[in-house]
Amino acid sequence: MQRLKTRAQFQAVLAGATVARTAHFALHRCALDAPGGAAPLFASEDVWLGAMVPKRWARRAVTRNAIKRQIYTVSAAVAESLPRAAHVVRLRAAFDRKQFVSASSDALKAAVRTELQQLLARAGAARA
Repeated sequence: MQRLKTRAQFQAVLAGATVARTAHFALHRCALDAPGGAAPLFASEDVWLGAMVPKRWARRAVTRNAIKRQIYTVSAAVAESLPRAAHVVRLRAAFDRKQFVSASSDALKAAVRTELQQLLARAGAARA
């Protein structure tokens, strides 16, 4: 699995379709082929993945980094079931700070992991 790195790659994927949603996450996908004659954004025919965790929805850097690590870990575990395309997992709502007091608690990590597994399962079901 390759990671998205450039702004152009993220913009291209976000311009694509939203494949699946959960209460807190959205999964965007776009094909790897470049539009007519343009330089390719994606060098290899592999699964590409990016994570967007805006400060608007996760104020603490510790929380943002923990969520990103969960995104990459859960996605790597199911990478073979994802189609050869570019994907972005985007946080679209905040986790309740009253329920998850610690910025990187085990409860928050478990909730994020569970929801990401649901998101990727829905994306797999949408593919089939």
